[in-house]
Amino acid sequence: MPTTLRARAVVAGSVGLLAAVLLGGPAAAHVEVEADNAQAGARDVTLTFHGEAESTSAGIKAERVVLPAGIKPADVRLVKAPGGWIFTAGSDGFTVAGRPLKTGQDAEFSVRVAQLPTDAKTLSFKTLETYGDGTVSRWIEVPQAGQPEPDNPAPTLTLKPAATVATASPSVAATPTQQEPTPPNSTASGAPTAAAEGSGSGGSHAGWWIALAVLVVLAAGALVWWRRRNGPAAG
Repeated sequence: MPTTLRARAVVAGSVGLLAAVLLGGPAAAHVEVEADNAQAGARDVTLTFHGEAESTSAGIKAERVVLPAGIKPADVRLVKAPGGWIFTAGSDGFTVAGRPLKTGQDAEFSVRVAQLPTDAKTLSFKTLETYGDGTVSRWIEVPQAGQPEPDNPAPTLTLKPAATVATASPSVAATPTQQEPTPPNSTASGAPTAAAEGSGSGGSHAGWWIALAVLVVLAAGALVWWRRRNGPAAG
């Protein structure tokens, strides 16, 4: 290739690269989300959103987030936001908004979710970012696995699988339960044993014999008393 043609090719390539960078600048801005516990089924999870400012003439004044399936607006509450911004729940998500930030200042806010869905692998939070001049950036395109990132990707969170519930091991499950000790003189069903019945009968018989002996002694004593009293009178 002649030197002149080679030089033109180099210049054209450089111009094309510079144009791509310049044109791609605004699209490079994103709204991103991260979690302190990115696990399916996790409770009381704090989500932090970071909206990158892309306007050179106005600041961000509102972030409207559409919640993915499995998360209700009533289960979300604000944790942190730019000064003066307030949280408002909607029918399908929430909005965090207030006075416009300084031009070029990123918007960062955090919310707490009661529980993440238990069967989800990814969660996409479609976000509409509004600037002080009325411009709206729509970060609503859901990324697809194996596909290039879309021009306006929605903030997406990748989740770890839900924690499994531990089950008892077979050896533990097979261990017989500890039974209450059997009370003395009783069977497992609570009925008196033959030995107990025998001892009870013997005790009652002994009582009769003792009573009879007492009666005999009393009768003998009465007889002796009667003879002593009436003996002299008979003589």
